[in-house]
Amino acid sequence: MALSDWEESSTARVVPPARPRKLAKVPFVELADGRLQGVVSSGSDIGRVYVSSIAAGDYTFACSTNNNRACGGARGSFCNHIRALVSESVLQYGAERVARYLRVEIVNAEPSVQSIIGGMTNTRPPQGDSKAAAPVFSRFLRHLAYLELAPTTAPLPEMQWFPPTRAVA
Repeated sequence: MALSDWEESSTARVVPPARPRKLAKVPFVELADGRLQGVVSSGSDIGRVYVSSIAAGDYTFACSTNNNRACGGARGSFCNHIRALVSESVLQYGAERVARYLRVEIVNAEPSVQSIIGGMTNTRPPQGDSKAAAPVFSRFLRHLAYLELAPTTAPLPEMQWFPPTRAVA
């Protein structure tokens, strides 16, 4: 069976964002581990970031600083960091995909940031703990480390654990 070009390459195919977005406010956003999660910059302190997440289905949310201090705005409802996370995720992935991933039922409207947040807040989401904060922040730091690498087509040593797909002649 012949492999396609991308299956034989050492790079992964990247899905382009739905719309361009600025990375200053929300530098990292992902749909992973059954959550919408990411890193959101503080509006008041340039050295502080928040790790925010919303669980798919029950919309349990958490928001804390990078050193695990609880967000003062996330007391019983979504804080501005979580709202910014949803907004940027819609730019990155598109409203339909975010709504589908979070399992938000949107009635009589096109999926949008407002309808997604409205669909989740109508169910009174519980505030959860920030167990996800450490792995999310760790992945964010790993992404930042890749930005410091010089552009090259040579293999990265940390990625060499992948088994070869075919014998090289």
